[in-house]
Amino acid sequence: MKTHPAIGRLPWRLAAMASALSFALAGPAAVRAAAGPDACTPAWPLWQAFGTHFIQPDGRVLDASTPRLHSSSEGQSYGMFFALVANDAAAFDRMWRWAVDNLAGGDIGARLPAWYWGKREDGTWGVLDDNSASDADLWFAYALFEAGERWRRDDYLRDARALVARIEAEETVELPGLGPMLLPGRSSFARPDSLWQINPSYLPLPLLRRLATVSPSGPWARIADNTAALLAAVSPKGYVADWVAYRGASPASGLFVVDPTKGDLGSYDAIRTYLWAGMAPTSDPLADPMLQALRGMAASTASAGTPPERVRAMTGQTEGTGPFGFSSALVPYFTAKKQPWLADLQRRRAQALLDESLRTAGPGRQPPYYDVVLSLFGLGWAEERYRFLSTGQVQLSWEKTCPPTVAR
Repeated sequence: MKTHPAIGRLPWRLAAMASALSFALAGPAAVRAAAGPDACTPAWPLWQAFGTHFIQPDGRVLDASTPRLHSSSEGQSYGMFFALVANDAAAFDRMWRWAVDNLAGGDIGARLPAWYWGKREDGTWGVLDDNSASDADLWFAYALFEAGERWRRDDYLRDARALVARIEAEETVELPGLGPMLLPGRSSFARPDSLWQINPSYLPLPLLRRLATVSPSGPWARIADNTAALLAAVSPKGYVADWVAYRGASPASGLFVVDPTKGDLGSYDAIRTYLWAGMAPTSDPLADPMLQALRGMAASTASAGTPPERVRAMTGQTEGTGPFGFSSALVPYFTAKKQPWLADLQRRRAQALLDESLRTAGPGRQPPYYDVVLSLFGLGWAEERYRFLSTGQVQLSWEKTCPPTVAR
């Protein structure tokens, strides 16, 4: 869920009007846009629902909750990963082609994808913010590498290698006293006063491991180590903030600090950090230290029965009740922490509220994009549709029954 720049939430009536307009334009074709999986692939109803409500016929992942009727690099990249998990090669290709054509100017080798696209003030459509979002870029590259190998698509592998080269050149930085780190985007996150902003939820350990195997001379193994160091440094109460900062003290030293602009609030971005930690394979030497650094979420959820919506990372103060997507995201986390009762409690809560959300959705009303995305990740993992290996590669349930796809 992007927070650069922040997008305010609209009253539900305006969101509904926006969604109604998008469905009126798309019509039944929106349903056809989400091609079903191959016959050998087990059905994934939530993926089919995501395609029906969010994927447009041309491959654009639409979030109709704002007047911009926007799409983001996050939505495109997540959608591609889910399409891979569902063995839906046609949907994967449409989403990638749309992203290249509309977010990268038709050439992924020449520029990083813009993160935000939609309806402009003058009524035209196009890029609204051409800064990049590095988490989406990592998920793009990851999905392309995994799909390129599964579906024998050399063009995907070429695109992935080109994208990784640009990520390394434009979105990584050498921090004094620490080493390499991923910045949230191409620009605006490195300040002239030797302060760098970092988003911990942009750093899934399995993706860093995978990039380390495809780019062994790159910074990815060290970024993985530094991510674990980040979580240990900024989580005194066992919670992580949405944003943190690194302050350079000298050319050879520095330290993690509370982000002076965004503070120590952990909420809609940070929830993904617990999700990624829970999905990391237990064989990874960094998996357990990361879970230990994030211990606070287990304590507060066990106490209340539901995850908090907001947490102050420095004090551990919690507020509100997280939506059902938060519960979905915590299923792998509680499973990894060997707390199956909490995992089951959150799974049942998430499934019940998700089902209700889908029942009441339809033309003019999308289900909540971010909660559905978190549910695809968390509940899909709980259903064993995919697992990450210690190499970072993904193990897909459909590979047990489906023959390899012939290259096109």
